[in-house]
Amino acid sequence: MKRSKKPLPKTEIVSYGRYTKWDRESKELPKLVELTTEVKAEIGVEFGMIVEIFQAKGRFLDFVIEHPPFPDEHGNISPPFEGSYQIRNNPYVFFLGDTIWEPVDDKKGPWTMRVFMDGKELASKTIFLT
Repeated sequence: MKRSKKPLPKTEIVSYGRYTKWDRESKELPKLVELTTEVKAEIGVEFGMIVEIFQAKGRFLDFVIEHPPFPDEHGNISPPFEGSYQIRNNPYVFFLGDTIWEPVDDKKGPWTMRVFMDGKELASKTIFLT
């Protein structure tokens, strides 16, 4: 992860809650269905947040999605989902979230999505799956 001496960019959470199904291969973001911090846990439901970052082209963005403890394919507790990528345009608008898969019961609880730059948190939202 590269560090910048530039000031942190302006960041805004545009929306959060339940969304239409997201095609991860498309440049189109999912559409907001309901602005909420509580989402009913059902197979295929998409949830998360849309974030807009200004004046950060070329910089690196990190994200973490903390979720309730559920087993991975090997039976171990799945760690938080993490990633990093370089921002290619300004302003940069993106979706950070997930969709619910079977079994549903172990996905219920708080899902906290965080976005960082240079080790500092830019945005955070917790969605509770019920």
